[in-house]
Amino acid sequence: MKIGYTAGVFDLFHSGHVRLLKNSRSLVDKLIVGVTVDKLVNYKGKNALIPFEQRLEVVSSCRYVDVAIPQYSIDKVDMCIKLKANFLFVGDDWFESDTWKQMESELALHGIKVVYFPYTRNISSTKINKIIDETP
Repeated sequence: MKIGYTAGVFDLFHSGHVRLLKNSRSLVDKLIVGVTVDKLVNYKGKNALIPFEQRLEVVSSCRYVDVAIPQYSIDKVDMCIKLKANFLFVGDDWFESDTWKQMESELALHGIKVVYFPYTRNISSTKINKIIDETP
């Protein structure tokens, strides 16, 4: 069985999220999705507009997701190993970054492949949140 993992905040769930999940699920038998808990979002210097429990429910309801779980740590290598994932899926906005080159090397030692999908450039939760913040 091929198992895939991806993770994100999934705040203000949008078509870019759907595309990532759909593309990811098309390559595996089981897709597990980590939804970042509020405490970790805050650690990254951000705030989620939608509370964790609601974001988890939305992601769980997506037909491409087999299991949605809390993401308590930014350590995706450890999570992929724990889940026995064969693939880690991510947007190509991370491709060739030093952080992800290192992560690819670490994952390869465990037989886990990183797959990059085209990032949806015309929409993001960050852009949506910015528009909301700027609205009087």
